[in-house]
Amino acid sequence: MDVDAFVAAHNAEWRRLEQLVNRGSRKLSGAEIDELVELYQRAATHLSVVRSSSPEPALVGRLSSLVARGRAAVTGAHAPMWRDVARFLTVSFPATAYRVRWWWLGAAVISNIVSVVIAIWVARNPDVQASLLSPAQIRELVDHDFANYYTDHAAGAFAFHVWVNNVWVSAQALIFGILLGIPTIFALWANQLNLGVSAGLMFAHGKGAIFFGLILPHGMLELTAVYLAAAAGLRLGWTIIDPGHRRRSHALAEEGRAATSIAVGLIIVLAVSGAIEGFVTGHVNTTWLRIAIGVVAEAAFLTYVIVFGRRATREGDIGDMEAVPDAAPVAA
Repeated sequence: MDVDAFVAAHNAEWRRLEQLVNRGSRKLSGAEIDELVELYQRAATHLSVVRSSSPEPALVGRLSSLVARGRAAVTGAHAPMWRDVARFLTVSFPATAYRVRWWWLGAAVISNIVSVVIAIWVARNPDVQASLLSPAQIRELVDHDFANYYTDHAAGAFAFHVWVNNVWVSAQALIFGILLGIPTIFALWANQLNLGVSAGLMFAHGKGAIFFGLILPHGMLELTAVYLAAAAGLRLGWTIIDPGHRRRSHALAEEGRAATSIAVGLIIVLAVSGAIEGFVTGHVNTTWLRIAIGVVAEAAFLTYVIVFGRRATREGDIGDMEAVPDAAPVAA
């Protein structure tokens, strides 16, 4: 290899890389960071060529130093944490939620049908009611306990308790999807059974308006979150059965990362529903206002997922965090 010709051909690139390295990655624009990464990779290739073809000590030393400094600059060129958070909120979470939208819709529709059937069965059968609770216990529940549940404790403590409980229910529905989704179905069943029985008892004693007035404000967003967790869990379980065109290990890794994104996002969503349950459901006396707050929260969440999720998937971004580069991206 002609060392002089090689240096002449690439010296401008090395000098430019040195300029960028000397400035420091924090002072570079996005385009300059792209350029830094590209020039660093080229210099690393040049160093490999020189070492194998013409081990010129001076040139090897120069390139080794430049590559080492370039590597330090590149690894220091991570996107700021706020960018990671912004990407998660605008891409990763809504994209993964949008990808499971049909599983999500299916879980919601079937679960609510189950609750309605249970509620009708309980409301129309006194024998079923008697098998659940004594007449005195039922009267206490429908006249006092159901409504007092939302006001018996301080709002902040109650909201935190509700949040922890809902996160745990959602986590079970999601994580246990790895067991072919069977525990997820049982978790959903238990949740809908409790909802249906409570509704049936309240309606049987003429308290249906109170039931909906207290359930809807927080329940719309809360149940939507639970159904999303269940959808991710069921999809994860189905991936074990049918990974599609992907290798099973790759498919499970991809769906596992998607489930993790959904789990983290739902912590925020359930915090909102918990706050509504703690501070609105039992403390806002106007029924229509309580329900309106719940409707706004539900509509805002669904709009957020549809708008950001659809945009991300149309751009080919599935929200997979593994696809995000650890350092600055390479310019095309």
